[in-house]
Amino acid sequence: MERTDDGRYVVISGRRWRATDPAIPEDVAASLRTALMAARRDVGTALRAHADPSPARARVQAAKVGLGERGTPWWEQSAEERRLRWEAALSDLAIPPR
Repeated sequence: MERTDDGRYVVISGRRWRATDPAIPEDVAASLRTALMAARRDVGTALRAHADPSPARARVQAAKVGLGERGTPWWEQSAEERRLRWEAALSDLAIPPR
């Protein structure tokens, strides 16, 4: 996967997307990615069932913020703010701490 020179973005099909915060421990990032994929699947399931996808979309948002891909850019946060961000996402998504 191509990254910009500053490492802040990944480039996919010519489009820039904010990269995951590199300070997140790999086991935490893996848990957040697992929660993100489950939430994305749940959005699709809700849409196909003509149900409200809002709860699943909120989980997608929480996981993306936890990964540093949405919200305040991770490079503008202190190390403590970054840690608090991903810990809050784990809590919001009911993922047990490791």
